[in-house]
Amino acid sequence: MNSNHYRCVVIGGGVVGASVLYHLAKLGWTDLVLVERSELTAGSTWHAAAGFHALNADPNVAALQAYTINLYKELEAETGQSCGLHMPGGVSIAGTPERWEWLQAQWAVYQTLGIDTVHLISPAEVKELAPIMDVEGVHGALFDEIEGHLDASGTTYAYAAAAKQRGAEIVLHNRVLELVQRPGGGWTVVTEQGTVTADNVVNAAGLWAKQVGRMAGVDLPVTPMEHHYLVTEPLPEVQALTKELPMMMDLEGYTYARQEQGGLLLGVYELTPKHWNLDGVPWDYGLELIPEDIDRIAPELAVGFERYPCLDGAGIRRWVNGAFTFTPDGNPLVGPVRGLPGYWVACGVMAGFSQGGGVGLTLAQWMVDGEPAGDVYGMDVARYGAYASGRGYLEATTGQFYKRRFVMTYPNEQLPAGRPLKTSAIHTDLDAAGARWGVSWGLETPLYFAADPGFTETPTLRRSNAFEHVAREVTATREGVGILDTTAFSRYEVRGPGARAWLEQLVASKVPGVGGIRLAPMLSPSGRLLGDLTLTCWADDEFWLMGSYYLREWHMRWFESQLPGAGGDASGAAPAGSVAVRDISDDVAGVSLSGPAARDLLAAVTKDDVSGAALKRMRATTLDVGLVRARAGRLSVTGETGYELNVPAAQLRSLYATLREAGAGLSARGVPVADIGYTCVNSLRLEKSYGIWSKEFTWAYTPGMSGLDRFVAFDKPAFVGREAALREKETGPAQRLVTLDVATKDAEAGPFEPVWSGERRVGFVTSGGYGHSVGRSLAMAYLDVDLAVPGTPLEVHVVGVRTPATVVEDSPYDPEGLRQRG
Repeated sequence: MNSNHYRCVVIGGGVVGASVLYHLAKLGWTDLVLVERSELTAGSTWHAAAGFHALNADPNVAALQAYTINLYKELEAETGQSCGLHMPGGVSIAGTPERWEWLQAQWAVYQTLGIDTVHLISPAEVKELAPIMDVEGVHGALFDEIEGHLDASGTTYAYAAAAKQRGAEIVLHNRVLELVQRPGGGWTVVTEQGTVTADNVVNAAGLWAKQVGRMAGVDLPVTPMEHHYLVTEPLPEVQALTKELPMMMDLEGYTYARQEQGGLLLGVYELTPKHWNLDGVPWDYGLELIPEDIDRIAPELAVGFERYPCLDGAGIRRWVNGAFTFTPDGNPLVGPVRGLPGYWVACGVMAGFSQGGGVGLTLAQWMVDGEPAGDVYGMDVARYGAYASGRGYLEATTGQFYKRRFVMTYPNEQLPAGRPLKTSAIHTDLDAAGARWGVSWGLETPLYFAADPGFTETPTLRRSNAFEHVAREVTATREGVGILDTTAFSRYEVRGPGARAWLEQLVASKVPGVGGIRLAPMLSPSGRLLGDLTLTCWADDEFWLMGSYYLREWHMRWFESQLPGAGGDASGAAPAGSVAVRDISDDVAGVSLSGPAARDLLAAVTKDDVSGAALKRMRATTLDVGLVRARAGRLSVTGETGYELNVPAAQLRSLYATLREAGAGLSARGVPVADIGYTCVNSLRLEKSYGIWSKEFTWAYTPGMSGLDRFVAFDKPAFVGREAALREKETGPAQRLVTLDVATKDAEAGPFEPVWSGERRVGFVTSGGYGHSVGRSLAMAYLDVDLAVPGTPLEVHVVGVRTPATVVEDSPYDPEGLRQRG
């Protein structure tokens, strides 16, 4: 190694590590080194089938995949190193009517992303592109012009050559033995060839990412799994073709295929997956293969042989059974690891030649600029907590992903793997009441209630058969009281003499006085949203922040990076040691009450004064409720009078029993009192045009776009993102969040479906649902500002079909907000 100290050491010489090195150098960093225990590609890269495609269930990841694909020609031109690029396009065929609908909906999403190389084609057009395919039973296909395959080694060496041209160093045959965090910041990296120090370390170790994570004290939720493909001898039917076959994905057949010289490569995602070395891959493994297990994959192979009749009797030139790494949802793990400053990950990249460029770009932007350019939560390492690394959970969820690689997942479908893992204290009570369950960050959450134990929700792209169950919950909330288990809210305690000053810089709103509640947007330095939090002041030196449960690791990473003395943009707001932040989400739980009779129910269980004059909107207090003492706030996301009651988790069942007993008295007087789930809440909040995180509010959007600027205290002298927010205030955003009335009969608009004005694409949907109180299908959407005017006629793609829609005034239900002020 040429130096004793580096700005960054990248560990791992596969396509991902080489991409990270290249992008860091391209963005201007110097003193970079990549360390590889063997040769470049000596892991999963060398034996990969090396196909690439833009198709991904997460639209943000799909956009990064498109970037990756478009990068290859640039790499070749820059280095003169061939990537062995073949770009005949790719077809993903639909073997059922439902899949054909799904592909049409996917096509619409790609329009939103600006990926205009994707086309819907007929079975006859599939046959023209792929003459060797039997198209019987094919309903249509999605054809992408920029899909194809490449030379895995050539591409990795192209990344490496481009990085070296920019001054980066690559050291081979040099295994990392140990990582030690340095007291003053940075890392000591112990290798076979000596010890160096580094400001930053990137774990791009592929199959060995688990071990390299444990060197730093983190157990990453990633594991290797076996994956087969075969390559045939030359086939006359292929040799006779006048142009190269496209990439071919038979989604109902669990197979993919492409031309390999004069033969065919056929890969399978079998329904009986097999994990490999769950506890860590041997260090001396790398340029070997795993013995093939043909009997295990025989059913899927048989489907592939039926789809491509020319395979009947074909000679097999070679079998490949190699290991690839998988995460519970199949997307990569990228970004900084909480609690380990300067330790970054770029691993779990199962589709390295589709995603490697995007992963490298994202991580390099994060390291160089302080944040990535887009919303990359779908591959952020902080989307998981420690729970995801448990062996049983990891094995179950990665196995589920693998065998569902080509299986449709419906918007209302709940998958079973790794469940139940965490449950609320009232889970048994809600289960007995007919709760149907979803999951958030490992926690079982009630979606809706169905009294009939035999009721089963049917997965669908259209309106669910749970429609009437949700409608009853909405009616109960609008006419009486809805009771919601809020265990699935995150709660953070902020304490200390410097807490108020620190929070004033951390969030963009004003910090409330004692007993006050504020909606508090939190911004990144570039002015993009990092949170839509609820901030409560319990005492001059004690506050709560509340938000989305599944963002717990993500938000704690940010909070800790901004603490006094940590070096973040808010770190100078208070003296070091004067602020402590604690995630209390496992310690505190609660329920919310919403509806015109919510105050009546609360008054029936407490001797404290909860009149409108005593407990006003957006105020907090302590109440004795039955046997428990609750921290209560008067607020609601439903548009009705509402209260949130928070108690120690061990006391939640007592609180719930008290409320249900009192609720029975109200019910006896004809007042509906009902348990409600989060599907009901979604309908209620859409009727009020209330956005939620991951839909209307994400890292990609700004206060001005989202309407959260009305909560920003622009007159504060300093807060993170203030300068960017002021610039946006002066210039205005290009798009604004609006509410749409969608003229659909049996389906709702979904995220990222495009909005059209004639043939002009003018926006996209963030979320949709049926407004049971107003009797209309509603959607929220980001729309070009010139059209963000009530009454504007538009069209929205709904399940792939253009559907009339109209911009409506915000809050179709109770637009003056009188009901929640009562």
